[in-house]
Amino acid sequence: MNGNELGCMTNTELILNMLAEASTKDISSATNPTNLEESKNVAQQGGNVAKVARKELESKTGQKVVTSSNAKKGLK
Repeated sequence: MNGNELGCMTNTELILNMLAEASTKDISSATNPTNLEESKNVAQQGGNVAKVARKELESKTGQKVVTSSNAKKGLK
């Protein structure tokens, strides 16, 4: 991710991204993956933590966290 993409993200998007990264780091520290496949699995698990949080927030607010408007800004 480059600086331009980060500038187009909302605070919630940034926080969920940080949650995914921190979760991945913590899961990796706890499980000590030894190869690429194990590392991929850890990354998917960390991403899933943020996915669950995003879906829960969206269900509580009735609003999408990532909108097409935000995504289009990041592509420019």
